[in-house]
Amino acid sequence: MSKFIESTYDFRMKFSRRTGLGIQITEPKSPSMPPVDFYSLKAVTNQGSEFSFENCRGRKVLLVNLASKCGFTPQYKELQQLHLQNDSLMILGFPSNNFAGQEPGSDEEIARFCEIHYQVSFPIFKKGEVKGPSKQPVYQWLTDPGRNGWNSQEPGWNFYKYLVDETGRLVKVFSSSVSPSDIELG
Repeated sequence: MSKFIESTYDFRMKFSRRTGLGIQITEPKSPSMPPVDFYSLKAVTNQGSEFSFENCRGRKVLLVNLASKCGFTPQYKELQQLHLQNDSLMILGFPSNNFAGQEPGSDEEIARFCEIHYQVSFPIFKKGEVKGPSKQPVYQWLTDPGRNGWNSQEPGWNFYKYLVDETGRLVKVFSSSVSPSDIELG
């Protein structure tokens, strides 16, 4: 990752906090149970094993689309800190090359990058689409009101974050400019 990107990250995030530029948090008017059960979903980890979202039952889940060559890549550090500090929260990372080719690596290269640069220990899944007609099943659920109950917003860039509560309801969507350390888990 570029030293320039890393060195300017803190400044850009402070600027966003102060000005509100790029900060977008979306939530339903009144949360209700989703038409399709969140816990029925499955995904494949970047090591090839199937992960059932049933493993998330009773915990909050923050789902994030990831990229290793993005201005928001330093959020890996904050995501790892959240993961280590909150037993009641699961972070699930979904690498994607949907935005400006900022995740060109293979699943093996992504895993190595995450381990070497950020000591990531939260689950990382197979690289795949997070927007458009070929998006992964979890992103179909996250962006279809007929499945999640209210949200149709696809990620606008890398490091968009979706928060699911302990009962499997999608409760908030955070834009890339919202720092993981600023997310109120309630």
